[in-house]
Amino acid sequence: MAEPAVREVVAAVSSDVGFDYEIAVVGVSVAALLTPALVERRLQVASHFDRAILPGWCLGDLDRLSDRFGIPFELGPKDIYDLPVFFGQGTRQPPDLSAYDIEILAEINHAPRLPKPELRRAAEEYRRDGADVIDLGCEPGRQWAGVADAVRSLIRDGHRVSIDSFDRREVEDAVTAGAELVLSCNGSNVEWASRLPVELVAIPDDPKRLDSILPTLETLLENGARFRIDPIVEPIGFGFASSLVRYQEARNRWPDVELMMGIGNLTELTEVDSAGPNMLLAGICQELRIRSVLTTQVINWCRSAVKEFDLARRIMRHSISKGVPPKHLGGDLVMLRDPEIRDRGDEELKRLHAAIKDPNFRIFGEGGELHLMNRDGYWHGPDPFEVFDHALEHSGPIDAQHAFYLGYELAKAATAISLGKRYVQDAPLRWGFLTRPETSAVERRHAHRSDADPAG
Repeated sequence: MAEPAVREVVAAVSSDVGFDYEIAVVGVSVAALLTPALVERRLQVASHFDRAILPGWCLGDLDRLSDRFGIPFELGPKDIYDLPVFFGQGTRQPPDLSAYDIEILAEINHAPRLPKPELRRAAEEYRRDGADVIDLGCEPGRQWAGVADAVRSLIRDGHRVSIDSFDRREVEDAVTAGAELVLSCNGSNVEWASRLPVELVAIPDDPKRLDSILPTLETLLENGARFRIDPIVEPIGFGFASSLVRYQEARNRWPDVELMMGIGNLTELTEVDSAGPNMLLAGICQELRIRSVLTTQVINWCRSAVKEFDLARRIMRHSISKGVPPKHLGGDLVMLRDPEIRDRGDEELKRLHAAIKDPNFRIFGEGGELHLMNRDGYWHGPDPFEVFDHALEHSGPIDAQHAFYLGYELAKAATAISLGKRYVQDAPLRWGFLTRPETSAVERRHAHRSDADPAG
């Protein structure tokens, strides 16, 4: 069935890349049913080749084929239209995103309320997602008697710890236990906080007036305290744009002083998936040399905010240091939609249907519609229930296992259509870094056959 499409795509790729080829048709109607054992029985190799490329659906031991035919066998893409990318066309060298220079402080909100195992679990999750420092968010008016024990426990687990409190007893206990940073310091606590042997985050007494931080900075300098400045970013609707201007002003006034931004005021208080705001904020921080951020992931649309900013800081470091736009750098933060989609078009779908001689269903999601086809018919439309009902009318009874499979795949295709994503039958939808590996029905069938026949 795929032979015409394969010939068309391979001809174009070979013309651009420069290689000779032969296309072998081994008589299998569905690529997912291809096995090395079947290829070994049916393939004839009459000339010398440098390598053989099989459809990506073929699962099994390819070494037996390499030994049998004397040339390397490898898997190509599952979709023939991805063959140009397989041969390096339209692709770029994957960027090195290992470098970053913005530190992430991940705040555990209401830390005093959490049992120690839960506190340690949250800290470990943050570290796994990219956090450099675990910030313990305390509660005003409720002194945390166990703060020192909590800090020591996290440090024993290998975490760096900061304390977010204005309570003197809480802060001093945390610092004695090993906390390395105190959030925050202003005119209300600078007299005693500036004498602590740790770094402090200095903030303005009035967030809307950057000059209100000057008395605090003077005291910090007099006492030889280490500090970074947070001009405080305001939520949208409460002076967000003006607060960004204050960050620019702070960088201009103190070009060598470390700055910090509490980005949770944007991500938590703006009802939108947080990946986009995180990417934008990372760009602002990179350009203004803001080398640390404080983030949280409390509300549901921020549940992966730490990981998002970890990816964003790497992308922005690469983008700005290399002088390139932050695009085509992996796409891990493109989650709702896909970086690109590719439709076969009506004529190609009709040609595919005309070539089908078996009862197996093929599913496509293109042009705003679901397309379901087998030898008995071709049904398409936007409603998966209607498409399934029409197929059921013409294809006869469908067993429960197959009906479940069709329902699952049609639901995936309908989701892809709604969001502008690419749907590939038996493959997981792409959700950026949130994509979960999925064992397809095809792989399950291969595994079942292998268990029944170890020889393949």
